[in-house]
Amino acid sequence: MSQTTYRIGITQGDPNGIGWEVILKALSDARMTELCTPVVYGSPAAAEYYRQTIAELEPIAFHTVVSAHEARAGKVNLVACGQTGRIEPGQATAEAGRAAVEALQAAMHDLKEGRLDALVTAPIDKETVQSDAFRFTGHTEWLGAELGGEPMMILASDRLRVGLVTKHIPVSEIARSITREKIVADLHALRRTLREDFGVVEPRIAVLALNPHAGDGGLLGHEEEEVIRPAIVEAYRAGVLAFGPFAADGLFAGGGYAKYDGILAMYHDQGLAPFKTLSPDGVNFTAGLRAVRTSPDHGVAFDIAGKDRADAQSMRNAIYAAIDLTRRRRAWAEWSASPLPKAEREKSRRDATLRETPQHE
Repeated sequence: MSQTTYRIGITQGDPNGIGWEVILKALSDARMTELCTPVVYGSPAAAEYYRQTIAELEPIAFHTVVSAHEARAGKVNLVACGQTGRIEPGQATAEAGRAAVEALQAAMHDLKEGRLDALVTAPIDKETVQSDAFRFTGHTEWLGAELGGEPMMILASDRLRVGLVTKHIPVSEIARSITREKIVADLHALRRTLREDFGVVEPRIAVLALNPHAGDGGLLGHEEEEVIRPAIVEAYRAGVLAFGPFAADGLFAGGGYAKYDGILAMYHDQGLAPFKTLSPDGVNFTAGLRAVRTSPDHGVAFDIAGKDRADAQSMRNAIYAAIDLTRRRRAWAEWSASPLPKAEREKSRRDATLRETPQHE
């Protein structure tokens, strides 16, 4: 596939949420099909329902296909799946959850078959998707099970990139889930994705503390001295430019985060709350997988579903990011593959040039 026509799969998310609204708004710009070949997975009936709720929308002529294999460049392609008998904006229903999962499964099938270059997911409701076919706390965990590897949740924008040590777990389980080995592995993983996916030559990574005031020398907890700091030292000695642990409030409020290419947070809200405040239109990127997946950094927003109030900028950015991340990852793979033969070819060309150059005494 041409680098200018990556096939980007887009799943509908919960059909009772704002997924279809932000998808339609993002894809109504004709320039989007110049950047990629969108393949949307979802219900045509839901698409038409939400099209009628949006006041000012450029018409989208969907090109219906059986799979991404039939997708046409220059068109917004639609794989009909995830049908729901009744569309109820703002309602959390088991039927909508099932429809969201069906769209995900159809897109994953095409992704595994190599028919898609990347995947963008609209938000799901984590409660209504639960069934015998889907027992995961979110997209990230499901993607890890489907694609293998150890997925890392990264929130990214032009000004900030935040990775998480723990993701969708209860707060009561955070402390015992943070280990030296886990932090070291995550620091290596974050360094790798910052280099390969974001193009940072040698990233500097700030590591957040778990406790207030970074533990205050043990007065407010021992995780910093017993777990986090030793992990930072170990990773640093292995070549990762990791620093900390920093108290989260001070690093973000004081602007210190801007000195670093990435931040490693200990838990979900510690990283996401400041990120969403500083980057309201950011993107969720699942690193550590063999395929690129992004999503908007917001949820189903049942409270505004069907009211033409959803802002599509985060969805646009998720599509842009999927294209950019795929391009950079492939460029890195090409650049870093078999460097010795490439170096020999370059040397041969230089030697030939020298032989052809007249020598002056």
